[in-house]
Amino acid sequence: MKAAQTIRRLGFRKWYERELIQSHLHLVLLILAAVGLLGSLEVYGFQEVAGGRLLAVACAAASAAIGVWALRRYLFLLMRAENAAHQAVCPSCQAYARWTLLDEDDPAGRLCVHCRACQHDWQIEL
Repeated sequence: MKAAQTIRRLGFRKWYERELIQSHLHLVLLILAAVGLLGSLEVYGFQEVAGGRLLAVACAAASAAIGVWALRRYLFLLMRAENAAHQAVCPSCQAYARWTLLDEDDPAGRLCVHCRACQHDWQIEL
């Protein structure tokens, strides 16, 4: 599991920060794809040759596909980071992100963590 390895290497706070940055970069890609889609639609109206119109439609379709992918990836990364952040609070002492990763081999995507403040163990689902 790549997320667990990254959390083990960097720590939860850095992983969370990187997930948010990566998700917002996908949001920027979505905005650029929307600009590309609108530009393709604008160019389509000025083309008189069928080949030019076909190229404008192909660019619009590619921009739309990239935009849909970027939106899905943005929402996935953002929701995964926020879901993990809500579970990063120790249920026993309420310490935020002060835990160490115990086990990352769970196939269900759960991380076994250990609070450094009160020694409590719990699971975080990614």
